[in-house]
Amino acid sequence: MNAESITELSELDKRIVRVLQGEFPLVAEPYKTLAEQVGVSEETFLERVKAMQETKKIRKMGAVLCHREVGFKANVLVAWEVPADRLDEIAQHMAASPSVTHCYDRNTAHDWPYNLYTMVHGHSREECEQVVKKLGEECQVSKHVMLYSKHEWKKTAMKYFCE
Repeated sequence: MNAESITELSELDKRIVRVLQGEFPLVAEPYKTLAEQVGVSEETFLERVKAMQETKKIRKMGAVLCHREVGFKANVLVAWEVPADRLDEIAQHMAASPSVTHCYDRNTAHDWPYNLYTMVHGHSREECEQVVKKLGEECQVSKHVMLYSKHEWKKTAMKYFCE
């Protein structure tokens, strides 16, 4: 492990992170625009982003889909009871479904045997239920509970270095 990977982010890197977590400019040269906001050249900006990725300070960058705005009106958190020896296999299969946006394992409790959770989105509750039924059949997992959202209280991404 090199020294850079264990040190804190520089002030420049923090400024870069700040602009990367905002709205992505829809222009021909978006990184040039972001670099100008930070006050560096596009080349420097991209070099720092690449360095932060290589040292795992930035794990991923991607678009966030506002699912309700594009027609997905239903979503359900599904808690599955999955055999521990098949957890990775089943999680990978479920995570590959285009209807699943989140897939993670959790500890169980004596009165809560569910160890794998998926967030399924659909155009209706019926569509969500069809996806859940298909995933259960494909993975040979029948024990699950479906927890539908009633109200969305917060829908924002984490923001870092916003002093």
